[in-house]
Amino acid sequence: MRVFPLIVLLGCSLAAVSQTSAPLTLKQTIPLPGVSGKFDHFAIDLAGERLFAAATGNHSVEVIDLKTGKVEQSIAGLGKPHGLAWVESTGCLYIADGSLAELRVYKGAPLKLAGAIKLSNDADDMVSDDAHHLLYVGHGDATAAAPGKVAVIDTATFTMVANLPVAAHPEALDLDASGRRIFANIADSSEVALIDGATNSIAAHWKLTGAADNVPIAYDGTRSTLYIACRTPATLLALDAVSGAELSRAPTGEGADDLFYDPTLRRVYLISGAGEVDTFQVDESKALHALGVLHTAPGAKTGLFVPMQNLLYVAVPGAGIHPAEIRVYSTGSTQGKQ
Repeated sequence: MRVFPLIVLLGCSLAAVSQTSAPLTLKQTIPLPGVSGKFDHFAIDLAGERLFAAATGNHSVEVIDLKTGKVEQSIAGLGKPHGLAWVESTGCLYIADGSLAELRVYKGAPLKLAGAIKLSNDADDMVSDDAHHLLYVGHGDATAAAPGKVAVIDTATFTMVANLPVAAHPEALDLDASGRRIFANIADSSEVALIDGATNSIAAHWKLTGAADNVPIAYDGTRSTLYIACRTPATLLALDAVSGAELSRAPTGEGADDLFYDPTLRRVYLISGAGEVDTFQVDESKALHALGVLHTAPGAKTGLFVPMQNLLYVAVPGAGIHPAEIRVYSTGSTQGKQ
């Protein structure tokens, strides 16, 4: 009997299963001393090796030097910073502030306030169309005084060129750069608003079925698939990004808040308010397969996945004597690294 080769093969198979069930590995922890409260969105300056974290509960945006793993600047004087965008062509950081109801732009070293555009309450997530120098910013709290809208900002001139009405508050946005399409999750109406970037107009409304409270969103341009995480019930949806038709769904952790697609490994990372990261594999038929759950910390619900680094950043709020921190997880892939 040739037992040894069989044992070796079996061992390799078990090792492969083990690696698949733990797709994220903690690589680094960045302490944020003096920062308290919850976090919202992130942005990154790859060339400058800086990470920007919206410390909403601390009324600040923390600027982290990734070379040293330390905070190099804390932008104070904010209300509720939510959405962030770093635009390389302008060398500026854009901050959407929910309570100040405005979009702010910061420039220089250190970063200083260089201008502001008035929006409405609950200015939130944003996405940048770098090729056309446009920034799309969700705002409005769905009241009569502040209806839901998506502002279109020319970053070259820092002016508003359009302000598109949507059914309710836009929770999250993502971009199809090649097709000049912007997808906006409208949670209160359980739909996705499709924006035509060429005309800056609403092209379609895709209603969801059997799932609501669609908060985070992520787009896979290679396979034209849109991923949407809903809170009621806790579900991840894969939609055809041309028609809006549902392709597949899978149960998730509670309180979905941030969602990212990994084009190298064809995986979806979902950060939720339950203090966990759910990882899903996407197969050739675009079906979703759960790979495992990474338990982080209570309140750790937002972060940023950077494909060029193969890293997932997760913000952990400070609690008691434990300061806030950012945990940096490796996907295990070596592709895409510089």
